[in-house]
Amino acid sequence: MNTHAPVFESVAKEDVAWLGTDPIPATAYYDPAYFELEREAVFRRGWIQMGHVCELPEPGSFIRRELEVLKASILILRSQDEEIRAFHNVCTHRGTQLVEEAAGKQSRFTCPYHSWTFGDDGSLLSAPDFEQFNVAKEDCGLSKVHVEVVAGLIFVHLGTPESGMRESMGPLADRMDELPIARATTISEYVYEIDANWKLTYDNFQENYHLRFIHPSTAGQGCGGDNPFGYPEEYGFQGPHRTQTIWTNPETGIPSAVQGVSYMKIGEALAKRDLMIPGAEKNYFALFPSFFLFGNPGTHFSHVVYPISANKSRGVIRLYWVGDDENASERYAREYGMAMTRDIHVEDRSVIERGQRGLESGALKHIHLQTNEALLRHFFNEVDGRVQAYKAELEAQGAL
Repeated sequence: MNTHAPVFESVAKEDVAWLGTDPIPATAYYDPAYFELEREAVFRRGWIQMGHVCELPEPGSFIRRELEVLKASILILRSQDEEIRAFHNVCTHRGTQLVEEAAGKQSRFTCPYHSWTFGDDGSLLSAPDFEQFNVAKEDCGLSKVHVEVVAGLIFVHLGTPESGMRESMGPLADRMDELPIARATTISEYVYEIDANWKLTYDNFQENYHLRFIHPSTAGQGCGGDNPFGYPEEYGFQGPHRTQTIWTNPETGIPSAVQGVSYMKIGEALAKRDLMIPGAEKNYFALFPSFFLFGNPGTHFSHVVYPISANKSRGVIRLYWVGDDENASERYAREYGMAMTRDIHVEDRSVIERGQRGLESGALKHIHLQTNEALLRHFFNEVDGRVQAYKAELEAQGAL
């Protein structure tokens, strides 16, 4: 009987040649003018992942999210009719932000400035001495934000969507609906800020070329045999979105005692909750512009990168769990999973910032990408295509 693992075959150059092979301009990763175009072309006109429905467990639950790239504060809530709604966190009287708390539960929102009060459907319920205003209450409701839920994930759109998020994802949406994340009831979260452009930061998590060098004792263990760089088995493209099928190294060493216990307890918890999905650890979904979901043997985790400026970003890493911890062992396993994820990420951060400093020096005019950095090239093509189209719009209007 043949007990050897199948030979790994890397993605061929001709399979991704349609993406192009030319180097890409380095200035796109630090030029403030390019970043200003991205604000409108990419983020004003795109669906941004902002939360999960498990953060809104019952009517009256709300979360507040800041989106610096658009200078926006968003109020996302579950209203009394169980609908997920989103509004600008802005009173329609004089623009005062309504909510300062990051999360909470209430059915009405009162402005601290002049006590205008709004319902969870955004309507203006009351305002002192409103008869003195030359406007109807119906015209003073909170400014709505488009919101859509896919696999339990909450996406918002601050412009006028050309299509819904689910529509743009095509079959990827149905695939994600089947994953544990769609049933998650709680989240472990790790937030960081980094002195690097959002694209440079995001790119680090779209390629495996660096694993054996930056993560030799952690994620780099996935490299080996006839796949020394741990390249994916295949890449997929769906409109502006991307996927890859993660390769599993058959020669991965035995985990440490601590890791082994954690993996075992997570496995037991998943089996108990009927969440064992064969091959789930091979999933990687990159949703435009800056969200990705990655499967691992224990649970799924997401990472979203939010731009702050041309050379500063904020990242949010989340692990999703179904059900409460039933014992100390499950709690330990979950905490270990987050700690391991955080430790791997720490190995990335300094080298990303070093890359940012190098690019900002102006020493490079272009960046070269290889075959197995296909997701990076597709990502840049999608971003730059939108930036150039928006720039052409402005030029046609005489605004540039």
